[in-house]
Amino acid sequence: MTNKQFDFSGEQLRRSHFHPRQASFNIREAWSAWNGYKFADSYYDAEYEYFCVRNTCGTYDICPMQKYNIKGRDAEVMLNRMVTRDITKSKVNRVSYVVWCTDEGRLIDDGTIFKLADDEFMLVCGSPCTAWLKKSAYGFKDVTVTDVSDKIAALALQGPTSCTVLRKMGLDGITKVKPFNIHYFQFLGESLMVSRTGFSGDLGYELWVKPEHALELWDALYAAGADYGIHPFGEAATNMARIEAGFIMPGFEFNEALKTVHFEHDQTPFELNLGWLVDFGKRHFNGRSALLQEQKRGPRYTLTKLDIEGNKTAGGSFLYGNKQCSLEIGYVTSAMWSPAVKANIALAMIKTEHLGDDIWAEIYYEKELRQYSKIARCKVKDKPFWTPARARANPPLDH
Repeated sequence: MTNKQFDFSGEQLRRSHFHPRQASFNIREAWSAWNGYKFADSYYDAEYEYFCVRNTCGTYDICPMQKYNIKGRDAEVMLNRMVTRDITKSKVNRVSYVVWCTDEGRLIDDGTIFKLADDEFMLVCGSPCTAWLKKSAYGFKDVTVTDVSDKIAALALQGPTSCTVLRKMGLDGITKVKPFNIHYFQFLGESLMVSRTGFSGDLGYELWVKPEHALELWDALYAAGADYGIHPFGEAATNMARIEAGFIMPGFEFNEALKTVHFEHDQTPFELNLGWLVDFGKRHFNGRSALLQEQKRGPRYTLTKLDIEGNKTAGGSFLYGNKQCSLEIGYVTSAMWSPAVKANIALAMIKTEHLGDDIWAEIYYEKELRQYSKIARCKVKDKPFWTPARARANPPLDH
């Protein structure tokens, strides 16, 4: 059975193209599932893996991500109608972060669009989007949508030593690749696509190769990174890094609109502070009318970054406009104690009308099997908690 086995629960999960190498690192057998793939929650220890990303470099398997090839004369027009951002402004070999919505302006998903040629694009997203893409392509004569998720092996390399490792691996010219740019290198006589993208908020790259060369790519990467602290990291460390960077994640900051049951238990781009991705200067796109109305009246909630006093994390906490906890104004979506920032941080949805109020978090925590609670003051932060200059430096500094 090629690339398929049964996991311990009896469910059939596919194995990533990198799984034979990853399995040897996963000494705790800490696996879960993502889009039908067996996927690592952690390999050794989540905090250790997090520090690899922040201090050296780590690899994150993105084979389970959904990848779609959209090709044809009408490909750009079709995609531009589907997403809220104007992608006609993007040049070839550029990557654009995008979101797409229902006609009611509710967020379906976010992702990245790789412009491979004037008439060819690759959309990468976290959840399957085949049906929506085909609906979006309806009526366009020259556009094809192909799911290539299993035909591309993809690996993220993130952290301050990532550029140095790629250079040592033989990717001459990697220092010239700017953020959100794509460059092609030769690897084993084949084309290796490298994009300066990632989900860590740090210096990082994503490598895209044919599946048959996945293990050879892994071996070359780890041989080059042996002296630079390279180590795989799983979902737990990824979640820590993205909270520090202020990045949203489905299931935490937003629910995908096509999967929600209750009215308005999903979100809009404006509620998620992604209004900069909504371009009303372009022609019609899905959700335009509803989003234009929301821009005029303002969003009901606003995603907000919080610095919370103390060291008890506020995951799942309610937020109040007074210390007496009588005025509920929002809730925490993601929270952590940040080792890099040395602060108790959180992302939260707050009712927009109360953004200027005092904000207090009601935190429940356990200590030696006993339950406690506390009320902690919160400070609103305008910028991401972790924004190192090296993430944008061009060329990156040698580490």
